[in-house]
Amino acid sequence: MDSIVSKTFLFSFQGRINRAKYWYALLASTISCLVLLSILSSAVGGFFGVGVESVSLDFEDILRHFPSLPFHVSFGNAGPTSAAALSFYVLGTPIFIVGVWFLAATTVKRLHDRNKSGWWIVPFYIAPPLLGRLWDWLDNPDLLLLVEALRYGLDVWCIVELFCLSGAKAPNRFGPDPLAPVETGTPDKRPGWDQHSELEFVPHSAGPSPGPHVNPTA
Repeated sequence: MDSIVSKTFLFSFQGRINRAKYWYALLASTISCLVLLSILSSAVGGFFGVGVESVSLDFEDILRHFPSLPFHVSFGNAGPTSAAALSFYVLGTPIFIVGVWFLAATTVKRLHDRNKSGWWIVPFYIAPPLLGRLWDWLDNPDLLLLVEALRYGLDVWCIVELFCLSGAKAPNRFGPDPLAPVETGTPDKRPGWDQHSELEFVPHSAGPSPGPHVNPTA
């Protein structure tokens, strides 16, 4: 558990993580962002005296509908440009930035586990939403089919590569196998204690040590 909540796991782009930790990272980051945004919306709504109708989050919207924000709120009796909505978006942006950093860091480490460069995040996570936006602009049926097939292929490849396949079974250029057994310490190679060589026995013929010299003629 310590390795899961450590700063290295949360924010570092170095090293490797396995499939289980990557699943956990995606689930934890999404739920955490939604909970924090929901709490923020309730606080903002209470401050401005408006009710919260809905809060939504979609990380892909950062590219698919750029420059609009990928998280949204709906307040009762308050429009999207109201003071309540603008306050929510300003205060919620840091939460989303931290969530994106966390997802990017864990994705790069999972790519490292698959012995791939972190730049593979571009075709796996950045290209598909951009292709989706390109699809919205095209009106040629043949190009639409090509773009949709390419986007679908990248999505499937990403799912299989990052969520299904196991990592390298040995150390690679990015670090050791995260599933390898952890050595508890260096084995002691010193020879063990030899009872027979350490104990000294007095020979059977030896007598008691001589006492003070006594002169018989005294």
